[in-house]
Amino acid sequence: MEYKDYYKTLGVERSASEDEIKKAYRRLARKYHPDVSKEKDAEARFKEVTEAYEVLKDKDKRASYDQLGSNWQQGQDFRPPPGWENMGGGFSGGFRGAGPGAGGAGFSDFFESIFGGAGAGFSGRGAGASYARPRKGADATGKIDVTLEEAHKGSSRTISLSSGKQVKVRIPAGVNEGQKIRLAGQGASGANGGPNGDLFLEIHILPHKRFRLDGQSVYLDLPVAPWEAAFGAKIKVPTLDGDIEVSIPKGSQSGRKLRLKGRGVHGKGDFFVVVQIHLPPAEDSVAVTRAYEEMQESGFNPRANW
Repeated sequence: MEYKDYYKTLGVERSASEDEIKKAYRRLARKYHPDVSKEKDAEARFKEVTEAYEVLKDKDKRASYDQLGSNWQQGQDFRPPPGWENMGGGFSGGFRGAGPGAGGAGFSDFFESIFGGAGAGFSGRGAGASYARPRKGADATGKIDVTLEEAHKGSSRTISLSSGKQVKVRIPAGVNEGQKIRLAGQGASGANGGPNGDLFLEIHILPHKRFRLDGQSVYLDLPVAPWEAAFGAKIKVPTLDGDIEVSIPKGSQSGRKLRLKGRGVHGKGDFFVVVQIHLPPAEDSVAVTRAYEEMQESGFNPRANW
């Protein structure tokens, strides 16, 4: 039978650490996974890297394998040394036995000759035997509250997961209400060496004390005095990018919208200034009371066109 160089199969040195071996396996398992790979020999290569990982991930199996020495070459004709079964090479008690001649159904003949049975995850039930494939962990979901300013300009922050782990989250500029941010690998743990699932955080934009959000457009209710609305005025108003001066046209009524194009969230929406006329209280000033009396005498009727 052919000698299997498990280190070469995973593309690691014989001195590789457990973490290096695990990373190499995960990379190759994703590449050759039969469910997703387009490689012609994906299933065969997947079995090879799984077999190699089955041996090298376990300290005892790896130590026994290493006893064979480093002088063997990949594909070289191999026969177990005499008395190998008494040298720690027989691990049949730790596996589900494949039975005589079952090597082609699960792990290779080389594996069986060294470890005395099919590897964990191979049922050894003949040609249709199945093996445990790496499975991606389940995705997780959550919510994250952001301010309107963060949605506009973007930000980053550190959050604590339910596991106690802290991760940095980047809030992209221009995010929408309900948009999801993906944190790769922060979901549930994968099975059989598979990758972890992802964590998806749903954006919730907090209410603002001055601005109202509609999609990616922003609205500001601007208090205006009656004479400013009647005669027109230039008023400094706050926006997401700082204060600007807005011209209130003569004869403006409450509810009139002044559009500032492209000044919404991250330039993707507009900014609307909504005129709200506020009347001064008559009881606080003799002059105001007299002004209202004069307007009353003018004969103006706001319901004349009803």
